[in-house]
Amino acid sequence: MGNCHTVGPNEALVVSGGCCGSDQKTYVVGGWSWAWWLISDIQRITLEIMTLQPKCEDVETAEGVALTVTGVAQVKVMIENELLGYACEQFLGKSVIEIKSVILQTLEGHLRAILGTLTVEQIYQDRDKFASLVREVASPDVGRMGIEILSFTIKDVYDKVEYLSSLGKSQTAAVQRDADIGVAEAERDAGIREAECKREMMDVKFLADTKMADSKRELEMQKASFNQEVNTKKAEAQLAYELQAAKEQQKIHCNRLRLLPCACSRPEEANIKTQGALHGASVLYKHAQVMKTQRFYIINIYITFRFSRQMELHHRHLEHMI
Repeated sequence: MGNCHTVGPNEALVVSGGCCGSDQKTYVVGGWSWAWWLISDIQRITLEIMTLQPKCEDVETAEGVALTVTGVAQVKVMIENELLGYACEQFLGKSVIEIKSVILQTLEGHLRAILGTLTVEQIYQDRDKFASLVREVASPDVGRMGIEILSFTIKDVYDKVEYLSSLGKSQTAAVQRDADIGVAEAERDAGIREAECKREMMDVKFLADTKMADSKRELEMQKASFNQEVNTKKAEAQLAYELQAAKEQQKIHCNRLRLLPCACSRPEEANIKTQGALHGASVLYKHAQVMKTQRFYIINIYITFRFSRQMELHHRHLEHMI
């Protein structure tokens, strides 16, 4: 007879042996299986995650700097029948501690090999890439054992000669230098921008002042033009008034001269009257000079000349009559 065996999802049940010397193996995960007494063998292997902490001390990098690197790896047995068979061949009958030891040594060997091909800067500055490289290189080897690497991360990187601290100081100094340069450039750009804004403001103010000055100048010119036009009109009106007054005065003198033949009986008296008329014309000429207007001056000269000519002709007429 036999027994019925059950197993949970965190273990794999391996049933081997059977009737007639069968070498068939049965793998059961989270189920049950029948096993015959005496002729069947029942074994179990864990499927739980195993946490490993590989550590490589004083491993020289590609630059010859000795580093100590520690990591954290999460591994487990794969449940595919073929891969589970590989794991059973390697680890069936061993404890979890023994399984961890085998996988840990494999990971540490690959970790040492990869450390020798990288520089300190590559390891220290890009830990994710370094961990990914270790996982890619180690996965085929542990996969042939039926083990899957779920994750691998670098926990710590340090050295005993303070190379990393010096590198950190140099990087800190470089970052501080770049920060100072950035601040200086920002202040410079701000100063340049401020100067440009001030220059633009002064340009706008200058244009506004120029427009105001132009407007004021145009206003003054218009005022001067209007004043000149008004003064011209006033002068023309005054000149017309004076001209009309001179004409009226001329008419008065002409009327007086017409009366001279009747009033005067001798040429001496006629000469006296003629001289009086000439004196009046001279007064008009002096008045034209006082006006200081060229047009009025020319007109009065013309009137004086014409009046003098008439007086001369009239005087000759009187002499002829006498």
